[in-house]
Amino acid sequence: MAKNKVYAVRKGRNRGLFNTWEACQKQIQGYSGAEYKSFKELEDAQRYMENAVKEKEAKTIENLNDDEMIAYVDGSYEDQMKSCSYGGITFFQGEKHVFSGREKDLKLLEMRNVAGEIKGARLAMAYAISKNAKTLYLYYDYEGIEKWATSAWQARKEGTKDYKKYYDGIAQNLEVVFIKVKAHSGDQYNEEVDQLAKDALYKQ
Repeated sequence: MAKNKVYAVRKGRNRGLFNTWEACQKQIQGYSGAEYKSFKELEDAQRYMENAVKEKEAKTIENLNDDEMIAYVDGSYEDQMKSCSYGGITFFQGEKHVFSGREKDLKLLEMRNVAGEIKGARLAMAYAISKNAKTLYLYYDYEGIEKWATSAWQARKEGTKDYKKYYDGIAQNLEVVFIKVKAHSGDQYNEEVDQLAKDALYKQ
């Protein structure tokens, strides 16, 4: 019995992996500059998606175009307080913007520090849209930030479903390039947002 194909959409209404041509077609039909490909193996499709990030990974704060933004996000959780928080930094048109806060959404709290990461990612996307940025280079250290958005992981909980729905709603207006950073690896801005998230836990 032949294997079903996997359709990978690198650029379309929604980025991600799709199990049918019909689902893939909805993302690319009539979409200018769509990038997609079919694969027999899931691993090959995932590699194709990852290569799209690698092609753009060289962007730095110094060589951003005026319609491009860089963001770093992180989350934290304190078990005794039953509280999670987020921290983020963006760079756009030469300006640095810092944000942080505590997350009060009960649907997210059960996911502990992941809840803060999701909130930070959403706020970074929202800020990019508010500034009319066309591309957001989103640096994160928890892989679900990318994989739930791109459907590499199935969103099962209310918090991840809401995150996926939000991403799908903005993907046509904002290209998000997800870039994973190894946690606590000495990356200056990753360490900075980690501290912002931790500090936010204790703010009233």
